[in-house]
Amino acid sequence: MPPQSKSPTRLAGSRRTKEFTFIDLFAGIGGIRLAFEAAGGRCVFTSEWDQRARQTYQANFGDAEIQGDIRSVSADEIPDHDILVAGFPCQPFSLAGVSKKNSLGRAHGFADETQGTLFFEIIRILREKRPSAFFLENVRNLVSHDGGNTFRVIEGSLRELGYSFQWKLVDASHYVPQNRQRVYMVGFRVGAAEPKFEFPEYPRGPKPALRSILLSKAPARYTLSDKLWKYLQRYAAKHAAAGNGFGYGLVNRGGQARTLSARYGKDGAEILIPQKNKNPRRLTPRECARLQGFPESFQIPVSDGPAYKQFGNSVAVPAVRAVADSMRPYVVSIKAYRALFPDGPALR
Repeated sequence: MPPQSKSPTRLAGSRRTKEFTFIDLFAGIGGIRLAFEAAGGRCVFTSEWDQRARQTYQANFGDAEIQGDIRSVSADEIPDHDILVAGFPCQPFSLAGVSKKNSLGRAHGFADETQGTLFFEIIRILREKRPSAFFLENVRNLVSHDGGNTFRVIEGSLRELGYSFQWKLVDASHYVPQNRQRVYMVGFRVGAAEPKFEFPEYPRGPKPALRSILLSKAPARYTLSDKLWKYLQRYAAKHAAAGNGFGYGLVNRGGQARTLSARYGKDGAEILIPQKNKNPRRLTPRECARLQGFPESFQIPVSDGPAYKQFGNSVAVPAVRAVADSMRPYVVSIKAYRALFPDGPALR
C-alpha cells in the first residue's frame, strides 16, 4: 500500500466551503480533481485502472479506495453526485494513436473495444445516477475523428439523456507555458430551455514563459547522452530532407514548449532545454508537474518513467479550474432546485 499524504494536495485559491459533489472517472493522477476541488467541489468516488497512477493519486489525496476498471462497477456502488467529470481515454481518437493503429491494422475510435467504448460507461452512469452536470476532456482530434461521426455520436448520446451539450477547443497556453489544445465538453440537465453557460475567456496579458517552471539547476542525469543527442539530430535531419516536420523541439526559455505527451520519457524529444556548453536536457518530472499547473505540494512517489507518462496523460490544471469555476453557479442552482422540487418539470 503506497504511503498516504499527511497533507493532501490543495490548489492555491481553493474554496473552504464545498458547494457540490463530483465523481472522478478515468482519473489518472487527479488533475481534474484538483481543479474541481479548488472550485468548491468534494470528490465522492474515484475510478482509475492504471496501478501506478493510482499510487500517485492515493499519495496525494489519501483516499481509502480507488476503483479500478469502471466496467466492473455497478451504478449502485457509485454515490449520488452533482457532477460527473472524466478525461476518458484519448488514444483511440488522437492523431498519433489513430496513425499507429492504422499502421498496425488495428481498430480505433469506438471500434477499439478496449478503450474506444469506454465513453459509453459514462453514458451508463449518467443514465443511472442523473447528476446535474458533466465535464469531459479529450484530445482535439476527437472533433474530427471519423469525419466528425464520433463527435456527433457523443453529442447525440448525451442529449438523449436530457443534457445540454457545449464544447470548446481550449488552448492551455494561456494558463501554462506549453501549447496544449484539448476539447472540453460541458452539459447540464435541462428541460425546455438550456442554461446560457459560457466558457470562460482566456486570462489577459502575456502567456506564461517556460522559464517560469524550470529548476535553477537540474540533476546531471537529465542531460542527454552524446549517443541519444546524435540520434535525435540524425532523425530530425532525415525527416527534414523528406519534407516533414518530425524532429526534436529545442525550446526558448522565454517562449513556450510543445505539448507534453505520455511518451516524453522515451527521449524527451518534443521538449528539450538548451544548455551552455552541454547537450540539451529533458524536463525533470517536477518541471513536468509545473508545466501542467500542478502545485508544488503535489507528491511524485513513482520513478521517472511512470511519472513522465502520468503527467503527459494529465490535464493543464489551471485551464480546467477556469471551466470548473464557470460551471459552479449553474450546478449550485440546479442542486438547489432539485432539493426543493425533486421531480420538477424542468429536470428530465
